[in-house]
Order: sequence, then C-alpha cells, then structure tokens
Amino acid sequence: MKVKEIRGLSPEDLTKQLNEAHQQLFDLRLRLETKQLVNHREIPRVKRDIARLKTVIRERELGIR
Repeated sequence: MKVKEIRGLSPEDLTKQLNEAHQQLFDLRLRLETKQLVNHREIPRVKRDIARLKTVIRERELGIR
C-alpha cells in the first residue's frame, strides 16, 4: 500500500488494515516455519506496510499532518 492511499483512509479503516496486516504477517511466519512459503519477500513487504500504517496513525495522534 502506498502512503497516499493510507493517508486517505479513515481512522477505523486504518485500524482494520493494521489488524489485517498483523494477521497476514502471522500467517506468513507460520507458512515459513512449515516450509510452505513460496515467496520469502512477502514478509518484509508486510512489515513495511505495518510500519507505514503505524506511522500514519502516530502522525494523526500528534497532529503532524
């Protein structure tokens, strides 16, 4: 997800997206441990998405943007 797309979301949607990203990361880690993960680059991508979501949430808390 792009930062512009994330900034366009409502606070409820941000929370929902963050929960989904955490669930996706959990699933990817589980598949990695059971040797079923095909594309290992998915894990860092999801981690970056989580970081972007948390950054936008924190910006809104502080009133930066």
